[in-house]
Amino acid sequence: MRLLILGDVVGRSGRELVLRELPRLRERFDIDFAIVNGENSAGGFGISEGIFNQLRDAGADVVTTGNHVWDQREALVFIDREPNLLRPLNYPKGTPGKGAGVFTAKNNAQVLVINAMGRIYMDAMDDPFAAIDEELALCPLGEVCDAAIIDFHAEATSEKQAIGHYFDGRVSCVFGTHTHVPTADHQILGGGSAYMSDVGMCGDYDSVIGMDKAEPVNRFVRKIPTARFTPALGEATISGLAVEVNNKTGLAEKVSAVRIGARLEPALPDFWL
Repeated sequence: MRLLILGDVVGRSGRELVLRELPRLRERFDIDFAIVNGENSAGGFGISEGIFNQLRDAGADVVTTGNHVWDQREALVFIDREPNLLRPLNYPKGTPGKGAGVFTAKNNAQVLVINAMGRIYMDAMDDPFAAIDEELALCPLGEVCDAAIIDFHAEATSEKQAIGHYFDGRVSCVFGTHTHVPTADHQILGGGSAYMSDVGMCGDYDSVIGMDKAEPVNRFVRKIPTARFTPALGEATISGLAVEVNNKTGLAEKVSAVRIGARLEPALPDFWL
């Protein structure tokens, strides 16, 4: 099974590139299942129902989010009628939406997707380790689902690595989102799970994590805000991850970074070329 994962979509430039390239990538590489993190897709902050529908129409089987999921207030309403939109699993009970689901891939495989959020330098949340453990107990890999994927939206690389090692061998892939900078550590862990600390963003990299660089730099230098943060609107780059999953075991066999666009060194999975 072929999995394609795209990192945080930031603003209009990132969104337009994903909407253009995702259908091409699905067709070119015969992708069975695609996940896109869309939490910054609406003006850099949150996601709207219209944008969610655009991402789905472009080929995203599941759209994950993170700490910005409620920045567009309409998300509090439409998330309950959109099962393919996930918010972090470890929000308090009673929060709208859901943090995990089982979805059918193009090859008819049953894919468990879990969206969870870290606690280091982030808002206070329930324990992500316990929350994910509970989901995997209900839907174990190889018994109830054919593949299991975790989008761990977190700040600290150490926490992301700990999640990766803790769930190694029990899921197909653990990937990090949130920092908007792709790491160079994509690998298959000892138990057979694909891992990458952060898959990066889909947006303009001539920026400060996707925002027009003038105001963030100003705030670091002068410590005085002078304007709102706005997404950078230059030519965007797609960043993500490609994973080949064994159809029998549900574990990863191959993994590669994916980068397409203006500024970063290009990368495509050579095992699919």
